[in-house]
Amino acid sequence: MKITICGSMAFFDEMLQVKQELEELGHSVKMPLTEITDNTGKVISVTQYYKLRNKITNEKSWVWDTKADAIRTHFEKIEWSDVIIVLNYTKNNIENYVGGNTFLEMGVAFHVDKPIYLLNKIPELAYKEELLGLKPIILNNNLKLIK
Repeated sequence: MKITICGSMAFFDEMLQVKQELEELGHSVKMPLTEITDNTGKVISVTQYYKLRNKITNEKSWVWDTKADAIRTHFEKIEWSDVIIVLNYTKNNIENYVGGNTFLEMGVAFHVDKPIYLLNKIPELAYKEELLGLKPIILNNNLKLIK
Protein backbone atom coordinates (compact mmCIF):
# COMPACT_ATOMS: atom_id res chain seq x y z
CA MET A 1 0.00 0.00 0.00
CA LYS A 2 1.13 3.58 -0.66
CA ILE A 3 1.05 5.62 2.55
CA THR A 4 1.76 9.28 3.26
CA ILE A 5 2.70 10.25 6.80
CA CYS A 6 1.23 13.49 8.14
CA GLY A 7 1.77 15.28 11.45
CA SER A 8 3.53 18.11 13.18
CA MET A 9 7.18 18.55 12.31
CA ALA A 10 7.77 18.42 16.06
CA PHE A 11 7.23 14.66 15.55
CA PHE A 12 9.89 14.35 12.82
CA ASP A 13 11.95 11.70 14.64
CA GLU A 14 8.79 9.65 15.20
CA MET A 15 7.93 10.02 11.50
CA LEU A 16 11.27 8.46 10.57
CA GLN A 17 10.62 5.55 12.93
CA VAL A 18 7.06 4.97 11.69
CA LYS A 19 8.24 5.18 8.07
CA GLN A 20 10.76 2.42 8.76
CA GLU A 21 8.14 0.25 10.52
CA LEU A 22 5.65 0.71 7.67
CA GLU A 23 8.28 -0.17 5.09
CA GLU A 24 9.14 -3.31 7.07
CA LEU A 25 5.44 -4.22 6.78
CA GLY A 26 5.81 -3.94 2.99
CA HIS A 27 4.30 -0.49 2.37
CA SER A 28 5.66 2.33 0.17
CA VAL A 29 5.89 5.44 2.33
CA LYS A 30 6.26 9.17 1.77
CA MET A 31 6.66 11.76 4.50
CA PRO A 32 7.35 15.48 4.75
CA LEU A 33 10.60 16.85 3.39
CA THR A 34 13.75 16.03 5.34
CA GLU A 35 15.75 19.01 4.06
CA ILE A 36 15.02 22.59 3.04
CA THR A 37 17.08 25.05 0.98
CA ASP A 38 17.31 28.37 2.83
CA ASN A 39 17.43 31.85 1.31
CA THR A 40 21.21 31.63 0.81
CA GLY A 41 21.02 28.33 -1.07
CA LYS A 42 22.28 26.34 1.91
CA VAL A 43 20.58 23.00 2.55
CA ILE A 44 19.39 22.70 6.16
CA SER A 45 17.59 19.93 8.00
CA VAL A 46 13.86 20.23 8.35
CA THR A 47 14.30 20.32 12.14
CA GLN A 48 16.58 23.38 11.78
CA TYR A 49 13.99 24.96 9.49
CA TYR A 50 11.19 24.18 11.97
CA LYS A 51 13.10 25.90 14.81
CA LEU A 52 13.87 28.88 12.60
CA ARG A 53 10.29 29.14 11.36
CA ASN A 54 9.00 29.34 14.91
CA LYS A 55 11.10 32.49 15.47
CA ILE A 56 10.22 34.39 12.26
CA THR A 57 7.54 37.07 12.55
CA ASN A 58 8.15 38.84 9.22
CA GLU A 59 5.27 37.92 6.90
CA LYS A 60 7.45 38.52 3.83
CA SER A 61 10.21 36.12 4.88
CA TRP A 62 11.50 33.40 2.55
CA VAL A 63 10.42 31.03 5.31
CA TRP A 64 6.75 31.39 4.33
CA ASP A 65 7.46 30.87 0.62
CA THR A 66 9.22 27.66 1.59
CA LYS A 67 6.31 26.69 3.86
CA ALA A 68 3.85 27.23 0.97
CA ASP A 69 5.95 25.04 -1.32
CA ALA A 70 6.17 22.33 1.36
CA ILE A 71 2.39 22.37 1.81
CA ARG A 72 1.80 21.96 -1.95
CA THR A 73 4.40 19.19 -2.17
CA HIS A 74 2.80 17.30 0.69
CA PHE A 75 -0.67 17.64 -0.86
CA GLU A 76 0.78 15.93 -3.96
CA LYS A 77 2.06 13.10 -1.77
CA ILE A 78 -1.44 12.70 -0.33
CA GLU A 79 -2.87 12.46 -3.85
CA TRP A 80 -0.23 9.80 -4.68
CA SER A 81 -1.07 7.66 -1.66
CA ASP A 82 -3.74 5.06 -1.02
CA VAL A 83 -4.15 6.24 2.58
CA ILE A 84 -2.65 8.73 5.00
CA ILE A 85 -1.56 8.17 8.55
CA VAL A 86 -1.58 11.05 11.00
CA LEU A 87 0.96 10.83 13.79
CA ASN A 88 -0.76 12.55 16.69
CA TYR A 89 1.32 12.54 19.83
CA THR A 90 1.38 14.96 22.75
CA LYS A 91 2.46 18.51 21.86
CA ASN A 92 2.05 21.76 23.80
CA ASN A 93 0.46 19.72 26.61
CA ILE A 94 -2.29 18.57 24.22
CA GLU A 95 -2.65 14.81 24.11
CA ASN A 96 -2.98 13.38 20.57
CA TYR A 97 -2.32 16.81 19.01
CA VAL A 98 -3.50 17.57 15.46
CA GLY A 99 -2.36 21.02 14.37
CA GLY A 100 -3.60 23.37 11.69
CA ASN A 101 -1.38 22.14 8.87
CA THR A 102 -2.13 18.49 9.63
CA PHE A 103 -5.84 19.31 9.74
CA LEU A 104 -5.47 20.80 6.23
CA GLU A 105 -3.76 17.62 5.06
CA MET A 106 -6.56 15.53 6.50
CA GLY A 107 -9.04 17.73 4.63
CA VAL A 108 -7.23 17.13 1.35
CA ALA A 109 -7.21 13.37 1.97
CA PHE A 110 -10.91 13.47 2.76
CA HIS A 111 -11.63 15.49 -0.38
CA VAL A 112 -9.82 13.00 -2.64
CA ASP A 113 -11.43 10.00 -0.88
CA LYS A 114 -8.32 8.65 0.84
CA PRO A 115 -8.83 6.76 4.11
CA ILE A 116 -7.40 8.69 7.06
CA TYR A 117 -5.72 6.78 9.86
CA LEU A 118 -4.98 8.42 13.20
CA LEU A 119 -2.23 6.78 15.21
CA ASN A 120 -3.95 7.74 18.49
CA LYS A 121 -7.39 8.91 19.61
CA ILE A 122 -9.00 12.12 18.36
CA PRO A 123 -7.77 15.01 20.51
CA GLU A 124 -9.93 17.30 22.59
CA LEU A 125 -9.67 20.44 20.47
CA ALA A 126 -12.04 23.21 19.41
CA TYR A 127 -12.38 21.50 16.01
CA LYS A 128 -13.01 17.98 17.32
CA GLU A 129 -16.36 17.84 15.51
CA GLU A 130 -14.62 18.57 12.20
CA LEU A 131 -12.06 15.85 12.93
CA LEU A 132 -14.88 13.42 13.66
CA GLY A 133 -16.54 14.43 10.37
CA LEU A 134 -13.43 13.36 8.47
CA LYS A 135 -14.15 9.82 9.73
CA PRO A 136 -10.59 8.85 10.70
CA ILE A 137 -9.78 5.26 11.56
CA ILE A 138 -8.13 5.08 14.98
CA LEU A 139 -5.14 2.71 15.10
CA ASN A 140 -4.51 2.84 18.85
CA ASN A 141 -0.78 2.85 17.99
CA ASN A 142 -1.03 -0.41 16.00
CA LEU A 143 0.33 0.05 12.48
CA LYS A 144 -0.67 -3.50 11.52
CA LEU A 145 -4.31 -2.36 11.44
CA ILE A 146 -3.71 -0.36 8.25
CA LYS A 147 -5.56 -2.18 5.47
